Amino acid sequence: MAKKMKRSCSFPMCPNTTTDRYCEEHRKKARRLYDKDRGSASQRGYDARWRKARQMYLVRNPLCRECQKEGKTVAADVVDHIAPHKGNQELFWNEDNWQPLCKMHHDIKTAKEDGGFKNGNFGIL
Repeated sequence: MAKKMKRSCSFPMCPNTTTDRYCEEHRKKARRLYDKDRGSASQRGYDARWRKARQMYLVRNPLCRECQKEGKTVAADVVDHIAPHKGNQELFWNEDNWQPLCKMHHDIKTAKEDGGFKNGNFGIL
C-alpha cells in the first residue's frame, strides 16, 4: 500500500509536515477551536427532549435510508437533519427534515456538507 505524501500542516504559521490535515501538535487545538465556534451539543439543541424524540423516531424508522437505497438492511443509529438547521428551531424539530441513517452514511453526508473530504479525511482532523 502506498504511503501518503507529507504536506504542510494547515494550522496557521505551523512549519510541521503531516500526512493528515493537522500535525500532532495542532490536531487537538484545531478540534477545540472548531468546537468552540460550533457550541456544545446542548447549545445546538441536542438535549434530553431531542434524545427522546430521536429514540421515538428510530423506533418508527429503524433502517438506514441510504443503505436501503443500496439494497442493504442496516440499522439506523442517527437521526439526520436532511437540510442543516444551523440553529433554526423550526427546521430542527420538523420531522419532514429528518432521516434515519447509519453512522457511516451520516459521517459521509456531514463531511461533504462541511467540506471535509480532503485527502480522504473527515472534517478538520
